[in-house]
Amino acid sequence: MAGEASSHGSLREKALEELKAFWIIAAYLAVFLGAFTVYRRLVLAESGVTYVHYGIAVVEALVIAKVILIGKAFGLGQRYERGPLILSVIFKSVTFAVFVFLFGILEHLVEGLLHKKDWASILRGLIDVGMDELLARMIIVMIAFVPFFAFWEIARVLGSRKLWTLFFSRQGPTDVSPVE
Repeated sequence: MAGEASSHGSLREKALEELKAFWIIAAYLAVFLGAFTVYRRLVLAESGVTYVHYGIAVVEALVIAKVILIGKAFGLGQRYERGPLILSVIFKSVTFAVFVFLFGILEHLVEGLLHKKDWASILRGLIDVGMDELLARMIIVMIAFVPFFAFWEIARVLGSRKLWTLFFSRQGPTDVSPVE
C-alpha cells in the first residue's frame, strides 16, 4: 500500500510538472507569436490590409507547447545533450521546428479528412498557403526556439530551481558562484 501511495504521489507530481512546463512554454510562445502577429499587422497596415488574427497566436502557442512536450516524451533532440550546450540548443531548435512543421501538416491532413475532403482538396489547401509562407513560419518558430531551448538546456544542466533562483531571487554579491 505504501508503495502504491508513493507511485501515485510521484505520478501526480510528474503530471503537475508537465502541466507547469506546458503553461510556461505556452506563455513564452504566446508572447513571441503575439509580438510577431502585431508586427505582421503593422506591416500589412502600411499596404491597407486589415489583419486582426490575434487569437490565432494564442491557439498556436497552446498547440505548439503540447507538440514540444510530445517531442520531449519521445526523446526528440537528446542526441547532442552530452556535448556543448550550443550544439544541443541549435539541434533541438531545428529538430523541434521540423517536428512542429510536420505536425502542422499532419493536423491539416486530419482536419481535411474529418471534413470529408478528398486528398486533392487537402493538398490544394496546403499549397494555397504557399511554400514561402510555410518556410517563413518554420523559420520564425525555429528562431523562437533558440532562446527557449537555451534556457531549457541551462535548466537541464544547472537544475530548474537554480535557474529560477538566478532569475527571480534577490542576490547578494556572494550568492552566486562564478562559472569557471
